[in-house]
Amino acid sequence: MHRSSYDKMSAFRDRHLAGLGDAPLLIYDLGSCEVSGGSYRPLFDRPPWRYRGIDLAPGPNVDVVVRDPCRWREIPSRSADVVVSGQALEHAAFFWVVLLEVRRVLKPGGLCCIIAPSAGPEHRYPVDCWRFFPDGMAALARFAALEALEIYSQDGDTGYPDGSDLWRDTVLVGRKPFDSPAGRLRESARRCLLRALTVPRAVKGGGGKERP
Repeated sequence: MHRSSYDKMSAFRDRHLAGLGDAPLLIYDLGSCEVSGGSYRPLFDRPPWRYRGIDLAPGPNVDVVVRDPCRWREIPSRSADVVVSGQALEHAAFFWVVLLEVRRVLKPGGLCCIIAPSAGPEHRYPVDCWRFFPDGMAALARFAALEALEIYSQDGDTGYPDGSDLWRDTVLVGRKPFDSPAGRLRESARRCLLRALTVPRAVKGGGGKERP
C-alpha cells in the first residue's frame, strides 16, 4: 500500500462519507491482502462501520475469499454500502466485469472508490495488465451503469518519500443509482449477457442462478 493511494482513499472517506460516522455502513475492500504492509482498514474499521477485506486467496487482512474473480457468489447482491479498491484493478484481466460485480453488490445509492495507476513500471501479482486514465474510468463507470461523482488523476509530484508519485494514480468515485424492480431485472440480464460475451469460458465460474 503506497502512501499516495492511502491519502487518496482517506480523501474519499472525508469528502463522501462525511456525516455518516454514526451509520452502520458495511464496507468491502476489494484486493485487500496486505502484500507490502499497510491497508485501508484503519480508514474504515471503526464502529459502527464494518470493514470486510475481499481477495482471491487467504492472507493478511482478508475476511472473504472469492473463488471466481468474475462472479462473487460469496457476496450477496445489494449488501454493501461502500466498496473500495486500490491497486487491484490493474491486476484484473477482465476489469470491466469486476466493475459489474461492484455495482451488483452495492445497495442502491451505495458508493464505490476505485484507485488504479495511470503510470509506473510493470508489477506483476501475478499479472499486471492495465493502466487507467480519467477518460477510461469515465467509460468504465458508464459501462457498469454507475453515476460518476468524481474522476481525477494525480498531476505532478507531491514529494512522497516512498516514491509513490510514480504511479500517478487515477481515482473513480461512483454511486449506484436507485432502480425499480423491473430495472433490477433488466440490469441483472444485462450483467449476465455482458459477462457471457466478454469473458472466455475457461475463466468463468460454475453455474447457478444469480440473484438480480
